[in-house]
Amino acid sequence: MADDLPLAPTSLPRGKPALSQDPHRVRDITERNLESAIGREVRAFRRQQGLTVADLAGITGLSIGMLSKIENGNTSPSLTTLQVLSHAFSVPITAFFKGYEERREVHHVKAGEHIEVERRGTRAGHQYNMLGHIGSNDSGVVVEPYMITLSTEADTFPTFQHEGLELLYILEGEVTYRHGDQLFQLKPGDSLFFDADAQHGPEVLNKLPARYLSVICYPQGG
Repeated sequence: MADDLPLAPTSLPRGKPALSQDPHRVRDITERNLESAIGREVRAFRRQQGLTVADLAGITGLSIGMLSKIENGNTSPSLTTLQVLSHAFSVPITAFFKGYEERREVHHVKAGEHIEVERRGTRAGHQYNMLGHIGSNDSGVVVEPYMITLSTEADTFPTFQHEGLELLYILEGEVTYRHGDQLFQLKPGDSLFFDADAQHGPEVLNKLPARYLSVICYPQGG
């Protein structure tokens, strides 16, 4: 059956592609202080409103040099200065402290303690275990990681369709997975990354039990 499957339209380029972000980068300890947190927020508000440093200087009466020092976290702005900036951006003064006060969440789930859930479209024999959950956050996205197990009783249903992007990583078994009008033969170690707005799902269960990681990402509030 594998010989009848259409070839994937795209594949990863050979060699090592350049990444837009450095996955090993960590913020220097000096970026974690209050001045740096305020500076990042000021820069973010200025860019959101399409202003240059010179534009902001003209609006607030603050010098370009002072604004540059604030944005780079090299000075501690007074409350008067923060009030001037809050009026210029039409935001409360507390908005400048958001990055300093916010809590970065982490969710640790031990082996055997995964929460079994029933997602829309779940059929008999399809077991979904949620691997973690972080609610409202500043990233603008929601990520749902699942461990999916297809048992020998599992039926097939190439009918899932939802917003966002989804990544599958096969751990055990073999399945023929549909995405739109394409079929993909997936074996352990294979992955499939796709736009989840197209119909998708396991169409043929070639070797059971099958187990794979599913990570769904969609806009927060969607």
